[in-house]
Formats: sequence, structure tokens, C-alpha cells
Amino acid sequence: MSFSLCSSELTYPNIEGLRNTKAKPVASKSFRRAGGYIKKHYFLSSYSDAKKMVISSHLVPGHLEGSFMGKKQRAEPRRKPEFVRTLLIDNYDSYTYNIYQELSVINGLPPVVVRNDELTWESICSFLYEECAFDNIVISPGPGSPTCPADIGVCLQLLLECWDIPILGVCLGHQALGYAHGAQIIHASEPIHGRLSEIEHDGCKLFANIPSGRNSRFKVVRYHSLVIDKESLPKELIPIAWTSSDDTLSFFETQKFDVIPEAYDSDSERLQANFDSFSSRNRSYWDSKHVNGTKSRKVVMGVRHATWPHYGVQFHPESVATTYGRQIFKNFREITEDYWLQSSSFSSDRNIHYTASMQVPHVNRLFGAIHTGRQSMKNEVQLNIEAPSNGQFKQGAGQRNFGFFDMVNVLPPSMGAKFLRLKWRKFDHLASEVGGARNIFSELFGKNRAENTFWLDSSSTEKGRARFSFMGGKGGDLWKQLTFRLSEESDAVGKCGGHLLIEDAEGCINSKFLEEGFFEYFNKELLSLCHEEKDFEGLPFDFYGGFIGYIGYNLKVECGATSNAHKSRTPDACFFFADNLIVIDHHSGDVYLMSLHEGNTTKTQWLDDTEKKLVSLKGSATRKLDEGISKAAANSPHEAGFHSEKSREQYVSDVEKCLKYIKDGESYELCLTTQFRKSIGEVDSLRLYLSLRERNPAPYASWLNFSKEKLCICSSSPERFLRLDRNGILEAKPIKGTIARGATLEEDERLKLQLQYSEKDQAENLMIVDLLRNDLGRVCEPGTVHVPHLMEVESYATVHTMVSTIRGKKQSNVSAVDCVKAAFPGGSMTGAPKLRSMELLDSIESCSRGIYSGSIGFFSYNQTFDLNIVIRTVVIHEDEASIGAGGAIVALSDPEKEYEEMVLKTRAPANAVMEQ
Repeated sequence: MSFSLCSSELTYPNIEGLRNTKAKPVASKSFRRAGGYIKKHYFLSSYSDAKKMVISSHLVPGHLEGSFMGKKQRAEPRRKPEFVRTLLIDNYDSYTYNIYQELSVINGLPPVVVRNDELTWESICSFLYEECAFDNIVISPGPGSPTCPADIGVCLQLLLECWDIPILGVCLGHQALGYAHGAQIIHASEPIHGRLSEIEHDGCKLFANIPSGRNSRFKVVRYHSLVIDKESLPKELIPIAWTSSDDTLSFFETQKFDVIPEAYDSDSERLQANFDSFSSRNRSYWDSKHVNGTKSRKVVMGVRHATWPHYGVQFHPESVATTYGRQIFKNFREITEDYWLQSSSFSSDRNIHYTASMQVPHVNRLFGAIHTGRQSMKNEVQLNIEAPSNGQFKQGAGQRNFGFFDMVNVLPPSMGAKFLRLKWRKFDHLASEVGGARNIFSELFGKNRAENTFWLDSSSTEKGRARFSFMGGKGGDLWKQLTFRLSEESDAVGKCGGHLLIEDAEGCINSKFLEEGFFEYFNKELLSLCHEEKDFEGLPFDFYGGFIGYIGYNLKVECGATSNAHKSRTPDACFFFADNLIVIDHHSGDVYLMSLHEGNTTKTQWLDDTEKKLVSLKGSATRKLDEGISKAAANSPHEAGFHSEKSREQYVSDVEKCLKYIKDGESYELCLTTQFRKSIGEVDSLRLYLSLRERNPAPYASWLNFSKEKLCICSSSPERFLRLDRNGILEAKPIKGTIARGATLEEDERLKLQLQYSEKDQAENLMIVDLLRNDLGRVCEPGTVHVPHLMEVESYATVHTMVSTIRGKKQSNVSAVDCVKAAFPGGSMTGAPKLRSMELLDSIESCSRGIYSGSIGFFSYNQTFDLNIVIRTVVIHEDEASIGAGGAIVALSDPEKEYEEMVLKTRAPANAVMEQ
């Protein structure tokens, strides 16, 4: 292919405040696109040189939205590639891996994900122009503003200098495209987060085969407080999409438009045909539209560069509630393919054998360091490349990117493997005959203040919410307790080491310092346990023995958070290794006895002894406990004798701070919390828990008693954080949206519907659903993450809650601990974007959350797990009871109502304490 083009001059706008001190200037040098078809003679050495740049036009491929100049001479027909290689720039967002999942499916190859400050500019240029490793670039959403260098990183430089590579910016990336070319970034008339808008567009290729306008079924999810000022758009940028009206919609409001218009196919062709004429007049469209005599406030929802293959969309095409989102990414692939087919830099082999399946296996192994904060990676980067043999999606070991933490999947030689064997017995329908789960626990494990015992208690089994309970105590030879505390240095950026105490069955205690943190050690422990699958064939549950305990909120520093502002009073993680346990099936009433041993053994003493105790049980203990329970009730924790870390006025003020951060684009949603405390002296902790589970039964309730730590946890949590079953299916069930139960059936139904159709609560829930999709997307096979249940209302003893379910298929080379690290802490307790939101919350909240907001559950020795979110929980530590509570703050929040909702969530646990 050859072109006959004249020289032209490209002028760059002067951009105020455009600085990036971390990006190194690039010296003038030549870069060669695939196979020598294009040579870029000059790269900007600094942003000051970006105002004006002269390029020989024979180096500039024509823009895909228009026609090429000159005569095309083709030696042979060109075929579209079977895959497209994307560089995905992550702006520290919590939705980036939703884009990753979409692109993996659409491109036929996973994109390479790089944080916006992880690579030097020289390295990026080398990948793009020397190695020709990528076909296009996608710039992710993110917190903050493109006007802040720390928020946008290398993205502005990419948008200014990579004029010859297709780029798509999403949300913050869209704003960056505008800002890079001189448009102003301003506050929107109101922040829009987790709400939907109908969109009109001009029919350009990015919106091919997508309807346009009101009632067209093209509705998009928006997460933004800032917008491009349409009045400041330079001539280089053309608006291609905008809101159809000032109104926004909740998710359920959009469901009434559930039929695609029959004329849509022909409409799409008409839109494409009329593109040129529509584009030429859309500037006057902005100025001529008026509503009630005033200029319309329609918001720019998409722009493209007039001559470069650069696009931006303000909305989130990757959201679960955006319609035609996947089509937009498909269209961007088509744009990319067409661009390179028509470009003089097209190479028939595109350096396939070197760059085809480029996927960073582990970002930190690649870079030679664990990335835990905002720092530029200056190491020399080498990539493992392998070509796919066909156009199918490439997947498998060493072909994924987890961003900021290292994944350990290989057992180190220093860790001795343990081969565990399981013996078990089943007793049909025994539970009801011996008084149920409560009586079994009280009689078998309730003596001696129930020291060193556990009970994962599915006390609410209605509608299939939960089915099994697991209980036990200090038992066999394999029993041990792990107690971990983060070091003082963990408060600093990038530090996550701590002290671990290990107590064995004989009472011997070993202490060690874990430089790499708890999760690293815990992963190795689990990977050292070997199992025989036939040992648990036929069992209907996924826990066969292993670790039971909790992960405290402060372990967020091992999952990407930069630091902890407050030190926890309680250990940051505590686990029993349970080798003997009882399992109760609440559906059938069956009871199982489970016993783990190392290697082959004939020992059955625990099984024999426990069987005798079970069959001799009577139901009297439950009746005796019932007789003395007080029915007193308080409407607030203060009435129950608790004092709060924050007064009502302080909490309301904190909500207003959150709203300010949201308005400024720093977060979409902030889960603000506080603590209530009460000195209780000597108390029967088990009795307290039994009262709580009766007052507020929950599917993910739990009792943990770590006696040496003087620590009891009484939880009535209704929320699952994350589960991994034996089939490799990950499931999260976040709760967002809570309202009190009604006093009458009529009032109760009215309140339930009020929650279901609350725009605020739907926005809260949708934001966290998209966040959990992102977290699962980091460790799940592309194309498998889905939402089978969205915004369903579940009813409990004291509240109605809005619950969603997210599932995905775990990648085969990912461990159980990898999955937890990818998603911890649960997004429903942080907000989104998660990392920035946790930083902001640390600055607002006055004390550590401790165990609250963390997770309780099990890790089975065969790598399954099930963890809750620690809410509706009383933590008893050293004669003090504490209750954590909070709520999600979004743009629609009312500070006074947020305080009332927070207090509502403390009612059941506070009353359980008051009854003692």
C-alpha cells in the first residue's frame, strides 16, 4: 500500500495545568511500527512541546471516520485479524476488570492491564512502537479529575502523542480526552452515580447497530460528578453522544422499555448513512435546544477526535445495567481492525509470533516487585509472548494480570506437604430428634463457657438462603490456633508484615514474624494440605475440616490499600484449624460427624464418643434457656447503655464530608461506619449469642470464642462476602439497601416496595454489584462473571434488605486465598472505587473497625471457602462489647436519614446485650 500525501501541520492546544512530574521525557528517536511499515521520527520530549508539532503527512494514516487521501494500491486483499491486542490503562478504578472481562471475550485475547503510573513512558513507547505489542488502548474510569496528574498518570501523554493508535476512554478516560485537547472539566449540575440515562448519538461507528434517543432502549449507567464543558470543546473534538433529557432513571424504571423496536435494524442503517450530515450540524444542535425557554442541560456523553482514531464515552458501557455496552466494545474492535487494514502501517503478520498472546502473567513477577501504592515502575520490562494457534480466546496458566498483588500458586520446597484423610458418619434426620442445632451445640460444646469453640450457624434457612451449620471445639491432634497482629509498621505505606502466634493441640506456642503478611502465609498453609477426593464423595456440603475464623478489616493493607489509619484492638486475624466437627443439614435434618487425620489411620475415638453423646441428647436444654430470656427492647444502642464514637451531629457532619468527596469526583459511594461500645464485665457470652440468634436469625450467623484472647464474636450477619464451591464457582451476595419491618402486614409490604423502588437504594446496590463483578473478574475465567439475581428484596426479623448475587468460574491457576485477596474487604463495606474510598474513609472515621467489616467463615482443606461480611455483630473483647454500624453514602443521601438507618442496624445486637 502506498499513499501520496502532502505535508500538513497539526496544532495542539495550550493546556493549563498539564503536568506529570512522574512521566519522564522521551528523547527524540525513531520508533518502528509492525514490520517497518511506519516510522515515527519524532516524539514529544515534554508537554511544553505539545503546543505545535510538524509531522510529515506520509506518516499519518487517514482517520477511520472519513476517507483516506491519495490512491490506495493493494497487492492482495487484507483479512481482519482473529484477535485484537489491547493495552488497558487502569486509573485505580474498581470497574476496570469489568472492561477486562468484556475485552477478553470480544477481542479473543485478554488485555494487558497496567496501572497509570506503573510503567515509565519509555517502556510504554517501546511496547507500542518498537515491539508493536498492542493494536489499541483503552483508558479506564477512575476517581478524581484528569486535571490532577496523580489521578490521571500517563493517560494525557498517551492521548496527545499516540495519535496513530486507536484509543477509547471511559468516564475519566473520556474526560482526559477532552482535557488533553483543551476542553474544560467542570462539575456536573448534579453528581450521577449508579443511575441511568437515555442516550442520543450521531450514528458514528462507535455506536453502530445501537438505537438512539428516548424510549429507544439504549440506556446507560453513569458514575460521574465531573463533565466536559460542551461550550469549551475545541475544533479537534466532535461530540457524538449526549443525554436525551435532564432526567435520570433508576434501574427498575428502565425495565418498562423491554422490547427492541421492530424498526431498529433499518434505523441503524439510516443512522450510519446520515452520520456525515448529522456530525456537521451537531454543534448548532447544542445551542439550539431549549427547555422552558432556557438552554437545555444535556450532557456530553461521547466525543471523538476529528482526525485521530480516539473516542471517549462518559458513561460506563461495562456496567451490568447498561444496554448495548458489549456492542460498543465490539464496535471499537471493528474500528481498530478497519484502522489497521486501511493504514499504511498495517503488517500482514502483525509480528504475530512475538506479540500475539501478550498477557502479563503476574504483574509483580513481571516487574520484580510487589506494587502496593502509587509508584512508577522503573525496572526494565520483558514480556513473555506466545502466539495462539487459532482465533479462539487464549487462556491458561501465566496469562492473567492481577494488578497490585502477587499470586502464589506453587508450594515452596520449604513447606512440608500434609496428606490428610477424612472419616465421616451420617445420621439421618437426627437433628430434630435431639433438639436441633442449638441444643447440640449447647450440650456438646457449651460447657466451660464454650471456650475455644466455633459455630457457623445457618439460623435462617428460609427460601434456601442457607442450609448447613458447622460446629466444634478444641479437638484432635491437628487442632491449632493462628493469631495474627499487624506490626506497627503496617500503618505506613506499603508495609503489611506482622506477628503470628501458633498454638498447637498440646498448648505449645510458637511465635514468628511474617514479613510478607498473613495472606501469604495462609496461602502456603492451605496449599500444603493434600486431599483425596474420594474421601468426601457424596457429601452435600463444601467444608470437610480446615480453618475456621475471621479476617479483620485492617488486612486491607495486604489487598491493595496503602495503609491503616487506626490500629485494631483485637487481632487482625484469628483461626482455628478444626480437625473434628459436626455438620447439620437443616433441609433434611441429617447430622454428620467429620474427623481429619494425617495419613492413614484406624483411629475413630472422637467419632465414637461424639456419636454416643448425640444419640443420648434430649431437648430439655433449649426449653430451660428459653424460660429466662427477657423480651425487653431498645430502639437505639444508647437506650441499651452503649456510647458511640461519634455523636449524631458528628456522624451527620461526616456524611456531609462524604457528599463533598462524591461531588468532587473522588468517590461514587462511601460506606461510612462508626462504633458503639459498652462495658459489660462478666457476662455469659454464649447466652448472649443464643439470644441474638433467636431475636435476629440470619443465614451467615456465627459464634467464635478465642478464649486466650478473651475474645467472643456473636454475629447475626445476613450477608455473604464470598464463597468458592467444589466446582470452582465463586459467588458474592452483597447487601445494599435496608429498611425497617412494618408493624402490620400492610405497612410491612408498603415498606418492602418502598425499598424495592427506591432510586437511592438501587443506585447503592448497582454500584456495589459492578464493584463485585470487577473483583470476581480479576480471578474468574473471561465471560463467566454474571448476575443471576439483581436487587432482590430479602426480609429478616427486623429489616428488609436489597440483595444481589454475582457468580463466576474461578480460573484454574488461582488459589482460594487469591480469590479472597482480589475482593477483600467486601465492596459493600468500602464503596467504590474501593482503594480511593478506603483512603477517604480512613481519614474520616475516628477508630479502627477491627473485626467489623471483615469476614468470618471457613477455608476447607480442599480449597473451598465460605465467608460472611461481619455486620449485625457483637464483639466481646476484654469485658467490653462493641457494635459496628454504618451505611453507604451516595449522591442522593440525606445525612439525617443516613444516621437513622445506621442506628436501625444496631437494634438487634444492642438488644441482645441489654437482655443479659
